[in-house]
Amino acid sequence: MMMQISRALRAFGYCWLFSPLVWRWFARPEEAHLPVGARGEILAERWLLQRGYQILARNHQTRYAEIDLIAVDGRTVVFIEVKSRKDLRAGSPVEAVDEEKQLRLSRAAVAYLRKHHLKNVAVRFDVIAVDFSAGSKRPNLKHYRSAFESALPD
Repeated sequence: MMMQISRALRAFGYCWLFSPLVWRWFARPEEAHLPVGARGEILAERWLLQRGYQILARNHQTRYAEIDLIAVDGRTVVFIEVKSRKDLRAGSPVEAVDEEKQLRLSRAAVAYLRKHHLKNVAVRFDVIAVDFSAGSKRPNLKHYRSAFESALPD
């Protein structure tokens, strides 16, 4: 099983630099100086790794949008948008993923799949909301699996 996963990760362009152990070593310094969005992405990535996801890419840029995290969950490629907030005055993090954002993420996902020659794979779009409210000691993280369907026409 591990050999199959290893082959799959190599097919996705995974390299040792992005292994969880190496990334944890780079990401472990106190992150208080980082912007809220970057801290949220680091927390979301750690949370996913603890649940057995394999991270394929971070902050993947396409001409359509930036995909915060791309991961594999079982046999499904998961495109993950991470939304972080210090407070809820600007609205809940999930509300920020509107129809326009969904369309851009869908186009970016198709571009990623084409670039890596991935056909007939299961795809899912998740949203992870991270709330850094001042009153709480720990950030509140909420994972919305299958948050939306691809906004592209078939």
